[in-house]
Amino acid sequence: MENKKEMRNWLDDMKLDHPLVIAGPCSAETEEQVLKIAHELKDTDVSYFRAGIWKPRTRPGMFEGVGALGLNWLKKVKEETGMKTCTEVANAAHVKLAIENDVDLLWIGARSTVSPFIMQELADALAGTDKIVLVKNPVNPDLALWLGGIERLYTAGIKNLGAIHRGFSTYEKTKYRNIPEWQIAIEFQNRFPDLPLINDPSHITGKRDMVFDVSQTALDLNFDGLMIETHTDPDNAWSDAAQQVTPASLIQMMVDLKIRKESDPEAEYNQELTNLRAQIDVVDNQIIEALGKRMKIADGIGGLKKQKNVAVLQSKRWNEILGKMVLEGESKGLSEEFILKMFKAIHQESINHQEKIIKG
Repeated sequence: MENKKEMRNWLDDMKLDHPLVIAGPCSAETEEQVLKIAHELKDTDVSYFRAGIWKPRTRPGMFEGVGALGLNWLKKVKEETGMKTCTEVANAAHVKLAIENDVDLLWIGARSTVSPFIMQELADALAGTDKIVLVKNPVNPDLALWLGGIERLYTAGIKNLGAIHRGFSTYEKTKYRNIPEWQIAIEFQNRFPDLPLINDPSHITGKRDMVFDVSQTALDLNFDGLMIETHTDPDNAWSDAAQQVTPASLIQMMVDLKIRKESDPEAEYNQELTNLRAQIDVVDNQIIEALGKRMKIADGIGGLKKQKNVAVLQSKRWNEILGKMVLEGESKGLSEEFILKMFKAIHQESINHQEKIIKG
């Protein structure tokens, strides 16, 4: 993938004065529904109309899409609104039908990216196409799998490539449907700065009231665009109702989102500063998450000590931890003074948690 510049031409050629916006319903439900949403998004900053035709679902019995019938509805969207269209493909048959029906952009979902076998099948089916192909990150936080999928497509002669960051699955209970793991997206950008990267805040959040904030974070981190699920009656959508926004909400969101400009040296400085600060915000949030997890473990230790009637403070264990962390900190360029202050504060909070458990 040495000639990465080739892969960005499709976005550069659009000459947009705003980030790329892909919007439309999670699922194409009826012809009327698809056309109604498309007409409400017509003449806005939305560049591509999206709709799921084939819906890979976690369990059988759920709505799995209308299938090839929906491709006719996407044709009508293009004819009536002039918008370009896109949908997800998960196997060679999907690819063939989508190309035959002149879908402009195809994306590969997170459940497909996780399998090199599926990615190779799709790469073979797409070989040589000039369609735009976007690859969502795999469901598990594995940067190598994500990059490997893109490399298979590039090797097959597909040059109009891009990526979609939609977050990662986790067993932990968090405020997100799929945790963003922003550091993986940042590393992706560092590896392939010329490959367009789109953020999917709908799947990251799972909640429409969080879509704006995640979208803003993505733009602050220099993402090239957004994919936002949009429905005229989201509460009654046939799939992913909670995360879809109305066309009116999306239009207002596009007005309210702060977009950085690169028209002068001062703007370039501010852009870089905003990007670095956004990266700091990501790491700070990870620190808070990690500390919260640590204190939950401390609660468990407190419960065990209470059960066995063991003292909270274990000086030998504490001194071992402190010495180890000082050495670890030095290897990361952190001063001994800082490490001591930080871990003494963490240790005190841990003791407070354990004492609360024991006294409770």
